[in-house]
Amino acid sequence: MSKENKKQDMGGGPMGAMMKGGEKAKNFKETMKTLLKYLKPYRTSIIMVVIFAIGSSAFNIVGPKILGEQVTNIFEGLLAKISGTGDGIDFESLGKTLLMLLGLYVISALLSFIQGYIMSGVTQKVSYKLRRDLSEKINRMPLKYFDTRTHGEVLSRVTNDIDTVSQNLNQSMTQVISSIATMIGVLIMMLSISATMTIATLLMIPVSGVLIALVVKKSQKFFKAQQEFLGHVNGQVEEIYSGHNIVKAFNGEEDAVKEFDKLNDNLYDSGWKSQFLSGMMMPIMIFIGNLGYVMVSILGGWLAIKKTIAVGDILAFVQYIRSFTQPMAQVAQIANLMQSTAAAAERVFEFVDEDEEEQISEKAVSIEGLEGQVTFQDVNFGYNADKTIINDFTAKIKPGQKVAIVGPTGAGKTTIVKLLMRFYDLNSGDILIDGNSITDFNRSELRELFGMVLQDTWLFNGSIRENIRYGNLNATDEEVIQAAKAAHVHHFVKTLPAGYDMELNEEASNVSQGQKQLLTIARAILADPKILILDEATSSVDTRTEVLIQKAMDNLMHGRTSFIIAHRLSTIRNADLILVMKDGDIVEQGSHEELLKADGFYCNLYNSQFDKISDEAV
Repeated sequence: MSKENKKQDMGGGPMGAMMKGGEKAKNFKETMKTLLKYLKPYRTSIIMVVIFAIGSSAFNIVGPKILGEQVTNIFEGLLAKISGTGDGIDFESLGKTLLMLLGLYVISALLSFIQGYIMSGVTQKVSYKLRRDLSEKINRMPLKYFDTRTHGEVLSRVTNDIDTVSQNLNQSMTQVISSIATMIGVLIMMLSISATMTIATLLMIPVSGVLIALVVKKSQKFFKAQQEFLGHVNGQVEEIYSGHNIVKAFNGEEDAVKEFDKLNDNLYDSGWKSQFLSGMMMPIMIFIGNLGYVMVSILGGWLAIKKTIAVGDILAFVQYIRSFTQPMAQVAQIANLMQSTAAAAERVFEFVDEDEEEQISEKAVSIEGLEGQVTFQDVNFGYNADKTIINDFTAKIKPGQKVAIVGPTGAGKTTIVKLLMRFYDLNSGDILIDGNSITDFNRSELRELFGMVLQDTWLFNGSIRENIRYGNLNATDEEVIQAAKAAHVHHFVKTLPAGYDMELNEEASNVSQGQKQLLTIARAILADPKILILDEATSSVDTRTEVLIQKAMDNLMHGRTSFIIAHRLSTIRNADLILVMKDGDIVEQGSHEELLKADGFYCNLYNSQFDKISDEAV
């Protein structure tokens, strides 16, 4: 994509909308409802987590009350010892109480460990399902969706966004359950000590609630922006990394760094604001907690003077305030995490809810026994609704014919092939295979009819054997080798260090471009399709190899309907039918000799290539 086109896409389309700034999650409530649907299958595990969280919190909560009673006993024992009215401190009872407290805290820690273990399993299963759903969704998405998004933007939803959901969910689910259980338990214990001091403490909650609500409201849009700009940064890095050779060849490093800095500045701006606001939660809660301590200390001292509360109860109450404000702070922090979770989950669910290609036809036609007759009837198509590039395209190809599609760049040659395989749906008209509309086939079965070799080769990280076998996953090693021989790829593979077991790297840059082309041709041969599509299939090989490939292709195309897109017209002279395209229309059709005799557009194209060769020779 050119820089100008890219700027237009970034400015006007969906990408542009994202770049203009962070907005709030469109529907926080609906996003969380959808997320809960993913958690629903694990409700038994979540119930167990709740039980263990309540148990863990309960054992922790009882501790200060028991400890307060012992402090009171120590205080009273000391007073009795000093006044001579008693025996002093009962150390035997104190020792038993301390051992009991130790046991309570050990059980609490064990229950907390179990609930964390169970919750980690649940969140990982949810993440697994989200990734699986996105992976399956990608396979059902129309190509037009990916035309307006960078690779990094799409991949960011599968990686960063799901990771954010997983980590936050694991952290927030356990904390929110424990915090709520702790707050309820502590509140009960506080009321059992002194209703007056409890009411005084609760007066602090509305103050903290208002402050936290203001922070959460402000931070949400920055969390949303952070996730979006992270996707843009990933997209730019992925794009520059995959094309780093071209960047260096054209001295584009400075421009690449400037573009990265621009995107990174946007990410930094939204990132520090969201993290700063997130960091305000704890100081706010600490401030409110300190106010509570001051109030309880004054009120407790006054009540102690009036002898309506014991000294140990004041100590226990102060501990309970700490235990009450800490889960409040955690809930506030969780509220902040949930904003980040909602922002990430919304992007995931937006992708899951995108329009899909129709995969299954209600009255699906079987592909068995088809001969390969292809008919184009008044086909009209445009990538954009307001700009048609294929106009009333009509042609009839007989079974077994070799059809060449030629024309200048931008005439619509490759587009015709994409329409044939239903990568895009027609604006109007129809394409028939053996008299059946391509819309009457299941999409996956329709594509089984075709073997495709593109100008832009695609090989994946794996062995050469696996890359060839991709054309037919059930093929034996012998069949793979036979396909390689037919594509004249066997010889160079045998010269490689590990032969067919040689691992291609991620970009397959450890073999030449011509060798990559040969491997994709071998893959197509192994697929043994009814209809062949060769889009500049020999454009990256040398002249000698091209002759060998042409011979292999002639054998492969025998008895099969074949579509050949070529710029070098010398390679398609033996085609049964040549369709000459210009501006989306068929302007001429016939055999090579017939079109030369017609002395029209094809003749000019053909002769111009030889004129160019002659000029270069001179």
